[in-house]
Amino acid sequence: MRPQAFITALVVYGKGSVIRTGTLGRVLATLDAAGIAHDELPGARPNPEVGLVREGIAVARKAKVDLILAVGGGSTIDTAKAIAVGVPYEGDVWDLFANKAQPVAAGKPPVACVLTIPAAGSEASASCVITNDELQLKRGLSTELHRPVIAFMDPELTFTLPPYQTAAGVTDMIAHIMERYFSSVRPHPCDR
Repeated sequence: MRPQAFITALVVYGKGSVIRTGTLGRVLATLDAAGIAHDELPGARPNPEVGLVREGIAVARKAKVDLILAVGGGSTIDTAKAIAVGVPYEGDVWDLFANKAQPVAAGKPPVACVLTIPAAGSEASASCVITNDELQLKRGLSTELHRPVIAFMDPELTFTLPPYQTAAGVTDMIAHIMERYFSSVRPHPCDR
């Protein structure tokens, strides 16, 4: 039986690093201490897949969550964003990414982030990218509805990353900076 709480959160995270480093445990303990009830959705992966998003939507609807909390990097945050816009939509969430429907604000829970990587960018952007393995497609959706309401960024959490992830993050930041610098398109489509 869930304890009486004023707020219910869906905590979305990946496949293990936030568990191994103790970050998830600290986040869950903080929610418990604040009296915030929570359900968990593990398994966010690089190139987040729509199947987990669909599962998260079902959990969020059943629990009537007030907040979706992503704990991790960009893929976890994108998973949380897609869940949030999918909660009020009656059809399949992939319709939003296939431009068959438009997301709506009414009934959409806000997204918050506990960021563990310094190069995600998703914690501040209005974009979200989801993969559909069945269709072998990867699609993005940009809407102000995706923008998280708050992001917690403790620099010490970045020390838990393997050196490869740190290097990949630096490379990603440089690529995005150069993309904007050398692009002749103004404003740049990624600046939304």
